[in-house]
Amino acid sequence: MSLGRAPPREGSIDITAVVAGIMIIAFVLWDGFETMVSPRRVTRRMRLTRIFYRTTWLCWVGLVDRLVAPRKTQTYLGIYGPLSLLFLMMIWAVSLIFGFGLLHWAFNSASRPGDGVAGIIINIYYSGTTFFTLGLGDVTPHGIAGRVLTVMEAGLGFGFLALIISYLPVLNQSFASRETSISMFDARAGSPPTAAEMLIRHARGRGTEDLRELLLSWERWAAELLESHLSYPVLAYFRSQHDNQSWLSALTVVLDTSALLVASFEKHCANQAELTFAMARHAVVDLAIVFSLPPRTLHAERLPPKDLAHLTEILSRPPYIGGADDGGFEEKLKELRVMYEPYIHSLSDYFCLPLPPWAPAAGRRDNWQTSAWRRISPRQADKSRHHF
Repeated sequence: MSLGRAPPREGSIDITAVVAGIMIIAFVLWDGFETMVSPRRVTRRMRLTRIFYRTTWLCWVGLVDRLVAPRKTQTYLGIYGPLSLLFLMMIWAVSLIFGFGLLHWAFNSASRPGDGVAGIIINIYYSGTTFFTLGLGDVTPHGIAGRVLTVMEAGLGFGFLALIISYLPVLNQSFASRETSISMFDARAGSPPTAAEMLIRHARGRGTEDLRELLLSWERWAAELLESHLSYPVLAYFRSQHDNQSWLSALTVVLDTSALLVASFEKHCANQAELTFAMARHAVVDLAIVFSLPPRTLHAERLPPKDLAHLTEILSRPPYIGGADDGGFEEKLKELRVMYEPYIHSLSDYFCLPLPPWAPAAGRRDNWQTSAWRRISPRQADKSRHHF
């Protein structure tokens, strides 16, 4: 098939154009169904959506790195998620219009008054006006096949766009549900969240009982994250409101804290920590598989000896009752870290999301303690945390 040649003669059909048009339409419809409607993970590699995201995300990251100041990098990277959905819908629409344009051209569907049989460009233009149900009337269907194609395209275009747009609130709801728990993490584990801060802040009040309930809620959050991000991988590109928060950092801190409690054999939380660790690790590994990100060795040690000593000291005092000071703690913790750190490192590199440390930096403040007009002093911050 050559698009530059003359259109088929009256009554003849270009089989090559028909096959190409049907294949394009079927390919796009199936891709849209898998991306927005189907709740199951798609393992097929040759997908329009997959090619689109793998290509455009790397290009977007490269442009941001070269053209944007480092302090605004996360802001511009955060634009990509919602913007990519708009471009993806445009690609789907353009592809369907082109596919139907080939069918109209093959069946000599479109004609302009007084001009007779139209060429490929006019057929694609007619396909566009039909797909968006404009009904301009400057090009009209010709013959029975043309009228049938026109009705089919108008109905499919209207239904396809309505179906895709109707799933946007579902994505927004999943994103909002994910971010609500992440925002709550601010007061519970710091900004950015760390395992040491989570243990310290849950050493008061009901102590380990509160921590066990928190781990249970984060086990459920990890399960919801797994299901929503496997069904709609585009959600992984949506970033949190604050640069020092992200779904990956929250998931990492949940794994860090669970690994510490399991390795120390903490009597009150060890069982729930094992369950939470299993669910969070499942989410990390499956997400790495979905985005074809093999595990990678970390560039630098996330847990330096100083932080490890600090964590050991926290777990060795009330209300925690574990064996963090014996010889088996470090070995057990190392075994657990190997199970998830290579995967979170791959996800961090790909999504350009920094990983949280194990212990907070000195003098840092939580997001709720700052504003654009006034910052709480370090002494006030310590007092406010003490009141929790």
